[in-house]
Amino acid sequence: MWWRSPSFILDNRQQQQPYDTARGDALSIPLSSPLPPSTTMADPNPNPNPNPLTDKISAYYQTRAAHHGVVSSDWLAQAQAAVGHLPEGDDDANTTDQGASSGKPFSVIDEFNNWRKQPDLAEAVAAIRALAAVIRNSQATTMMELEIELKKASDSLKSWDTTSISLTAGCDLFMRYVTRTSALEYEDFNSAKTRLIERAEKFGEISYKARKIIAMLSQDFIFDGCTILVHGFSRVVLEVLKTAAQSKKLFRVFCTEGRPDRTGLRLSNELAKLDVPVKLLIDSAVAYSMDEVDMVFVGADGVVESGGIINMMGTYQIALVAHSMNKPVYVAAESYKFARLYPLDQKDMGPALRPIEFGVPIPSKVEVETSARDYTPPQYLTLLFTDLGVLTPSVVSDELIQLYL
Repeated sequence: MWWRSPSFILDNRQQQQPYDTARGDALSIPLSSPLPPSTTMADPNPNPNPNPLTDKISAYYQTRAAHHGVVSSDWLAQAQAAVGHLPEGDDDANTTDQGASSGKPFSVIDEFNNWRKQPDLAEAVAAIRALAAVIRNSQATTMMELEIELKKASDSLKSWDTTSISLTAGCDLFMRYVTRTSALEYEDFNSAKTRLIERAEKFGEISYKARKIIAMLSQDFIFDGCTILVHGFSRVVLEVLKTAAQSKKLFRVFCTEGRPDRTGLRLSNELAKLDVPVKLLIDSAVAYSMDEVDMVFVGADGVVESGGIINMMGTYQIALVAHSMNKPVYVAAESYKFARLYPLDQKDMGPALRPIEFGVPIPSKVEVETSARDYTPPQYLTLLFTDLGVLTPSVVSDELIQLYL
């Protein structure tokens, strides 16, 4: 009953591979100035899989940059230079883990690192696969020991990036789903463990298939001749549009540029490969173009208890404009992104920090907003397409209760 996220990761070696500039979507503008001290976040749970940018810039944002493939490795290197270099000799943890994993006992972080290298696998699904591996490799002899081991592994994964809503929600839902099985139902511990492994594998398969389920559910809402506005790059939204194109529906798409990482460029490239008519908009042209739009389709980093969503910065203002002009706003989100959060305003959640560049020097006294996402309240959303079904925002809280019972 749960599953999948649009956040993805490549290891540092993949980030450093030469980028294909022929695609025309690499970004190489220098960063302007160091991030102001006021924008840094104290992380009480240090990242167990350190990355050169993690202390200042959220792994959440590095994930988007790596897998969306729009920003170049040079740009991330400049961001690293802006926040300060690591001491010489500190290598990427992925490389270290891979080099020594063969001689080490099982590690949930190593397993997570291996799964998250798959380009089409969401970060949260990689965590679910890693937790399933914890059960298979456990040396525990009682259910209590196994549950404690699983809980520690879940906490380690959640601390990998404390700003990732889907990662935290995916781990929590996995724990709820798998540990519902009682050892009292079985004659011995081995039978109970086998049952846990079966449930873990089932959870992972459901999570993996969620994107296609959402794509099928949304097709009745896309009609011939419509114009769809999308924001940033969401793999589940791309799947929705790809399915519509494969069904021979005639529609066109407006893609926002998605500054500062220009993820809209990536989405426009993918749609162009499908021969879908695409127009690229600068982010500030949303209101200007809204009268041509029939509907808005966005993804979500998290769906919260109010029925609202947390997503890439700019989603809130797009929803406001669409609502004022009576345009429906549809959200495509896997149910493992349903999080037990209830933000009351934009500042009522831990920000995911990101590097920002403006192409010109910025005075050191000027503060730069580095948050990577915003909160869109439920009154500006029309429907949510999930693998649990098509939901209104008011129904989300009921589904959350069922998921976390």
